Amino acid sequence: MKHQTLSSAEAFTPDAISNRRFSLYSSFVKPLSDAALSLLLLPVLMVCTVLLMMLNPFFNKGPLFFVQTRMGRDCKAFKAIKFRTMRPTGRVVRGADDPLERDRITPLGHVLRRSRIDELPQILNVLRGEMSLIGPRPDFFHHARRYVRTVPGYRRRHAVRPGISGLAQTDLGYTATTDATRLKVRLDLHYVQNQSLALDAYIFWRTLVTVFRRKGC
Repeated sequence: MKHQTLSSAEAFTPDAISNRRFSLYSSFVKPLSDAALSLLLLPVLMVCTVLLMMLNPFFNKGPLFFVQTRMGRDCKAFKAIKFRTMRPTGRVVRGADDPLERDRITPLGHVLRRSRIDELPQILNVLRGEMSLIGPRPDFFHHARRYVRTVPGYRRRHAVRPGISGLAQTDLGYTATTDATRLKVRLDLHYVQNQSLALDAYIFWRTLVTVFRRKGC
């Protein structure tokens, strides 16, 4: 299947990140740990899938999974997979703060979002090499194309694989406006430039705190 990419005028330019230092951690340790932890989570994903197959007909009618084209590493498109949390529709809205989107979230979808279980299927994207467990969160490809042109530094955040959880997501939360996206980019670029085991551990801890406090959208 041919990948969707940016136009030639928007194409990713490696020179923009030529000063990035690829450490032993980001080049070798992180990818191996991503794969190992994702394999360990596969049984959890299987159990959740079976349970949701039984619950969906009553509390979340429609397809079990939701697949959306998002912008990944080097600004290339990929298909991100999640457990569906909203009523099926052909309309794509911006984000969790959109009142129309909130109205579409199903009762079971609220539980999945607050517990972040809806993101669990993305371990399959990790195993395919499209995502990482920790990294900048990938945006819907159509919106990302616009941000590449309008938000300074937005292109450079795609120098690494996107993550299931990230620094901007834990410290800032979900963004729904261009101004908020600029703040998100600052945090994402900090992560890109300072990847380390300590930083990933901090983000992982903040993610757990968010889940246990039920602060998911």
